Parts: sequence; C-alpha cells; structure tokens
Amino acid sequence: MRSIWNGAISFGLVSIPIKLVNATESRSISFRQIHLADGGRIRYRKVCELDEEEVTSAEIGKAYEDADGSMIPISDDDLAQLPLPTAKTIEIVGFVPEASIDPLQVGSAYYIAANGVPAAKPYTLLREALKRSEKVAIAKFALRGRERLGMVRVLGDVIALHGLLWPDEIRQPEGVAPETEVSIRDAELDLADALMDTLGEVELESLHDDYREAVEELIAAKAGGGELAVPEGAGERRGGKVLDLMAALESSVRAAKESRGEGGGGGGGDHAEVTHLPTGKKTAGAKKSASKTASKTASKTASKTAADKKTPAKKTAAKKAATGKSAAKKTAAKKTTAKKAPARKRSA
Repeated sequence: MRSIWNGAISFGLVSIPIKLVNATESRSISFRQIHLADGGRIRYRKVCELDEEEVTSAEIGKAYEDADGSMIPISDDDLAQLPLPTAKTIEIVGFVPEASIDPLQVGSAYYIAANGVPAAKPYTLLREALKRSEKVAIAKFALRGRERLGMVRVLGDVIALHGLLWPDEIRQPEGVAPETEVSIRDAELDLADALMDTLGEVELESLHDDYREAVEELIAAKAGGGELAVPEGAGERRGGKVLDLMAALESSVRAAKESRGEGGGGGGGDHAEVTHLPTGKKTAGAKKSASKTASKTASKTASKTAADKKTPAKKTAAKKAATGKSAAKKTAAKKTTAKKAPARKRSA
C-alpha cells in the first residue's frame, strides 16, 4: 500500500518515525458525463474569468476571497512558514476511553506503519501501552493543508488513526426530534424487543453492496449489446405511510421468524395480543351517532303508533257517520212514501 504522509508520532519525549496509509477504499462505480446527441465526453476546463483563457494546473494558485469579493493570494510557502508543530508530527495530547468518542466525530481511517527498522521498538511500545490502558490517544496532526484532530487506537497488531471532526464542527440537532409528545406503551416496547431479538446479530463480513452488483450487471449487459432483465416490482419506492404500529411490529416479528425458518404465528411467548381501540374522539362521535339514531327511531315509532291509533278512530267515526246517514235516508224515504200514498175514501 502506498503511503500518503511521512512524519513521526510524538509520544512525550519519544518520537516514532511513521508513515500513513489509507485504511479504506471506495468501491463505488463512477460515471462520466456524455453528450446525449452523439455520446461525446463532456469535460470541464479551467478558464480564467478575466481573459477567458484556459489555464494549466501549474498556473493555478490559492487565494482567500474576502467579504468584498477581493482575492488575497496565499502561496504554499506562506503556509509552510506557519508555526505549526503538527506539520510533520502526529502529536499525542492525551488519552481517553474509546466510549467517550462520539461516532459523529469519526471520519477517515488510516493505518500507521513504522517507518524503518529503528521505529519498530517504540512503535510496539506505544501499541502495547495502548492495549494495556484500554484507552485511545487523542492527537493533532496536519494533512492536506490543515490541522486535524485524530484518535489513535490499536487494531490487532497495528496502530490505526481516525480523523476526527473538531467539536465545533458538530451541529446541534435543533428541530430534529419530534416536537409532539408521544407516549409508548409497554406492549409496543415488548414487541420492539421481540423484533430485535428475532433479527439478532449480524456478521458485517456477510454484507455486500447489492446496488453496486446490480450496476455491474447492467454495465456488462449493455457492453454485450443486450438489455438486463428487470425483475417485477423493481424500482418501486416504499411509501412513508404511518401504519398501525402494533400491527406493523407483529408483522415484522412474524416475517423475521419465517425468514429464519422458525415458522409463522407471530411469536409464541413473545406474541402480544393487540386490541385496536378507537380514539376518544371517535367514541364520542359514535355515542352521538347512536343517540341520534335512537332518537330518530323512537320518534318514528311514536309517530307510527299515534297514526295507528288515529286510523281506527277515524274509521269508527266514519262508520258511525255512514250509519247515521243511512238511517236518516231510510226515515226520509218512509216519510216520502207516506205522503205520496192517496187517502182512502170512507164508504157512505
């Protein structure tokens, strides 16, 4: 591995010649920009905005842009003359428990290699001292034009250096946490614990970049003049819908157990029975609705009963009226007949 920095570690009065080597590498696939019309490569050229001429790297220097827009040139010699003790030295300033380092601060990782045979013994001394103390060293060092903070720790038989952000570079998480008050029930926590237990631990070595592999297959298919078969449902985005939390947790536990061959059923002893209760507002609404329904039903029943009572009474009155009229007609008819009948003559 190629070293990217040569210098020394300063451990009190002990100075250890070392070199830094990148501990990580990027495996991501990079793309070029092309002109869609003809496939030509799009390139960026560095052009001076004053004379609009392209310039080479040798003609380019550094400058600080002031608030008024003016440029203040800063040369490499200017930076080299600064009184910076960490320019070629990783200066250890103290030791702390590794747990006290916030993961948000951890950045790039490097391996520290002993530079030459004479450096082997002090290198090993520092490594073993760190092991026995069960602590990590906090150091300051300069790399790529600026001073950095670092964490020095033991990794197997080597010493590793992790770049750290300065404390004032960590932003405060204002407005990130939910602002509404949320209460979590014990049953929900129990299901979350059951899901964590079911998923269990994971071996990081077994994980790989599925997206990168898919891109590589796509490139290979395109290079061969074909098209990659897209599986059904690929590219669909999962929505961020708010679901029934208890039901979602139960389904997750069940799915995790099935994927591990433990069978479905939602969890035996870990299974929490769920009763989906409506909220207070819905209950009040339901009561109002039920009250209205009952009131309407009672009103209809009362109206019907009253109508039913009125109907026979009306019928009875009608019958009486009809009977009276019939009797009156008969009486009138008798009287008429009596009037029309001729008087009988008496015999002499």
